[in-house]
Amino acid sequence: MNDWTLICALADVPVLGARVVESSLKGRIALFRNSADQVFAVHDKCPHKGGPLSQGIVHGSTVTCPLHSWKIQLEDGQVAAPDVGCVTPFPVKIEDGQVYMQL
Repeated sequence: MNDWTLICALADVPVLGARVVESSLKGRIALFRNSADQVFAVHDKCPHKGGPLSQGIVHGSTVTCPLHSWKIQLEDGQVAAPDVGCVTPFPVKIEDGQVYMQL
């Protein structure tokens, strides 16, 4: 479980945007990069109506779902109040300009 998988170069994840990674075991995972070059990874499916979070708006460490504006905290996958729910987050690290994730 401590194995890190090389996903892509940091430059391949747009600032304030996302990149989708397909995992045969975990499904669609969205990688997000904020303006501080922090990278987060969560399942690419809003817990409300299944909207594609990768198409949402990134602000700080939060993404807003494009379908119904639910706000998901990227650090832990929790939905911001007053809404309730969560998505699965995945550990991510950056080393030498490369993004690694634990699956």
